[in-house]
Order: sequence, then C-alpha cells, then structure tokens
Amino acid sequence: MTAMEAGTGTGTGGGVGYWEPGDHILWRYRGNGDGHAVHICRPVTVVRDTAELLAVWMASGTECIRPVLADGTQVHAEPLATRYTRPRTTVRSRWFGSGVLKLARPGDPWSVWLFWDRGWVFRNWYVNLEEPLSRWAGGVDSQDHFLDISVRPDRTWEWLDEDEFAEAQRVGLMDAATARKVRGAGLAAVEVITAWGSPFGDGWEHWRPDPGWSVPALPDDWDRTPARTPS
Repeated sequence: MTAMEAGTGTGTGGGVGYWEPGDHILWRYRGNGDGHAVHICRPVTVVRDTAELLAVWMASGTECIRPVLADGTQVHAEPLATRYTRPRTTVRSRWFGSGVLKLARPGDPWSVWLFWDRGWVFRNWYVNLEEPLSRWAGGVDSQDHFLDISVRPDRTWEWLDEDEFAEAQRVGLMDAATARKVRGAGLAAVEVITAWGSPFGDGWEHWRPDPGWSVPALPDDWDRTPARTPS
C-alpha cells in the first residue's frame, strides 16, 4: 500500500510522519487567483525524507494533472497579455520528458529540480520559487510564484520567467508586497548558488533511481482536500 492509498506517511516526523524511500506521494500546486484549487498534481516516488530534506523522483511517463485554457489551448501557447486572464481547466497528461528529481528543504520558499538529457547527461538545476511546502497525509502542496532560476553545470545562473512574474503582478495575481518577498527569496537562493551550498554541492546530479521502482498512478481523488492544510 502506498502513502497515497493509506492516507498517511510513515515514521515519526513532519506532523504526518516521514515517508520511506519508495513511497508514492503527490506533489501538488494550488492555482493563483482561482480560489486556490489544485491545478497541478504529480505523483512522485520518495527518495529521501528527513528533517533536512525531502527528495522525490518524478518518472518519465507519469500521469499528471496540468492546467490548460478552457478551450484546450496550452497555457504557454497563449499570448502573455491574456495568459492569466482567460478561463482555465485541468487535464490529465503524461510527463514524457526525462524524469525529474525534486529537492526541498523544510521552510525554504523554493524547491530545486534536476533535469537530465538522454543517457543521463546532466542538463541543469532549476530553482522553482514557491511557497514553502505544506505536508499533508498524501503528499505536499505549494503555490508557484512565477519567477524561477536556472543553474548550469558550470555554476552560472540566470533568472527565468521574469515576464510572467511581471504579468502576474499586472493582472492582480500577486501584490507588490508578495512580489518583493518572492524577489528576496530568489536573491537568497542566488546566495546559496554562489556559495555552492546544499543541495547544489551535494552530488545529486550523480544520483540514479532504483530500477525496481514502479511509476506511481494518479489517483481519482488527486484534488482531495488535505488532511492537514496550510495555516
């Protein structure tokens, strides 16, 4: 039985318990400005779960939930001026790229994702600025903050999606105070990158998934209300 099926983590920490390597949980994001309903859901496999770090693996071929415009248009195919104002819905789809390793330290307003090309050629780290993860019985929830950072193998970095960050503020999805906090979080992440602190200097680019792991299924109740919600 997976953690998703049981509705609880195992172990003794994090309010709902630490999960064990190989457990299946949900990594979810609530929407911005739409009542905060879940609009991204990705079943993942736990790699490590401790007081210092949650590491999960999203395998290629994983069935996920993602947002699209109500007429079926892909979000990033819509012009920026109307991308955040047109009605949306969610669809089931599969992650057909290479798998993604996601790392999050408790309380950090970002998570760090590792991407590889075919043949396990490491491509980059991706810093996703977001609310600190909120743990609940079946997984973790957050809300994306639009702005991101890409970190190359040579340790150089660049801001990503600054246009979306600005547009989200323009249409009222993020107020000025929150935007300042997000930019500050990004600058704090840059300090970690510059110092080559954890997790960048921890060797995760050499990690590989257990070949015996199955791809977790997307449950029918992927959008259920968490047993423990953010305060």
